[in-house]
Amino acid sequence: MTATIMPAHLSAPTLKPGTDCRHAFQAAYENRYTWDPGFPGYRGRCEVTSGGNTVTGDFQVGPDLKARVEGLSDQDLAKAVHNQLWEVAIHRVRRPFAQVHGDNGFVAGDTNPVGMEVIVTGKAAGDRYRIRGNVVTMVHRHIHGQVVTIHTDAVTETDAGYLSRHYRSRYSDSRSGEFLGPEQQLSDTFALLSSGHWTLQERLIRCDGNEQIFRFLDLYPLGSQNP
Repeated sequence: MTATIMPAHLSAPTLKPGTDCRHAFQAAYENRYTWDPGFPGYRGRCEVTSGGNTVTGDFQVGPDLKARVEGLSDQDLAKAVHNQLWEVAIHRVRRPFAQVHGDNGFVAGDTNPVGMEVIVTGKAAGDRYRIRGNVVTMVHRHIHGQVVTIHTDAVTETDAGYLSRHYRSRYSDSRSGEFLGPEQQLSDTFALLSSGHWTLQERLIRCDGNEQIFRFLDLYPLGSQNP
């Protein structure tokens, strides 16, 4: 597993604006790291550091990707841990490209240092992406009346695809374009389970001058015995 900073070493596709770019976008989509259908779930300890204080608990993510958090007396922090585990799991779900994007078209836009713009037509018209070197470097998606924009600045490469390592996200109003809060800056590190599945080990979130660190330790696949 190696860490890769972008966009220095990656080259963007060089398609003429207006050209169909489904193949290029599909290649980047399918290069994301996802869990295979045999994912067994996993468990471990969790630590949350916020405002200079650290609290600990236990957690489990099942094969159905549902998370359970125990032992954290602070319910707000317990919810925050649960939300992080849910985000990890939802991004590891493996869905065929045709299932997700079968009703969409993809047209090349301009190319800048972030990558080549992918303009979505069809069912998800209004969404946009940028791709560079088989990596999705920017996501601009409409979700429940809001728009989330995510820029990926660095990835961790595995033998089975890439994981976003350093990235920034921000929500905005889908009509006015006004921001709905400050930008979040996230840095992730990963661990390899004995089952052969990569998962989140630590996440640092910086937002509006504040920091939170989520650590997931002593990680074991469900059904395995602790050493």
